[in-house]
Amino acid sequence: MRENDTSTIAAEPLDLRLAARLAALRTGRNWSLDELATASGISRATLSRLERGDTSPTAALLGRLCAVYGITMSRLIAEAEQTPSQFIARAEQAVWTDPATGFARRTISAPARDYQAELIEGTLPPGAVIDYPLPPVYGLEHHLWLMDGVLDLTVDGVGHRLAPGDCLRYRLTGASRFVCPGPLPAHYIIAICQP
Repeated sequence: MRENDTSTIAAEPLDLRLAARLAALRTGRNWSLDELATASGISRATLSRLERGDTSPTAALLGRLCAVYGITMSRLIAEAEQTPSQFIARAEQAVWTDPATGFARRTISAPARDYQAELIEGTLPPGAVIDYPLPPVYGLEHHLWLMDGVLDLTVDGVGHRLAPGDCLRYRLTGASRFVCPGPLPAHYIIAICQP
């Protein structure tokens, strides 16, 4: 996915908090925009727009930035959220939608201090493709359970076709690709555990 696939839609409050968190991650490492552009392969102009909240990041862009920072996308989103409680009502679960693909990501149980796992609900529209060239954290343990639709998932060059009720568990050490061939959206739950 190309970096110019970002959308210039008006930022939602979560998008603004995410923009601030991305800026804080970069400045906390004393990196210039040029240094981050070199490390991530994302143009300086796109990074600047992301950090100002002028554009919403795509899943692919967030994946590249998370790989550079060594954090999961869930942790990045959780850090942009308020402090999580033990009980998380559905209405309080953060939902982020990729403006390029329509992929919706609900954080059911966000990563938090003293907890090693997180729980994510994903809905990938028919025809959508998301490529992650690098894992955000090497060796992340994933348990993906497909609830509805069909999902073609490639992990480290090995392809898997999941049907409703199928579970794929793996450690993420390289590239991954999520494809929904349709005709229904691929709806799944994924548990992510730190290595």
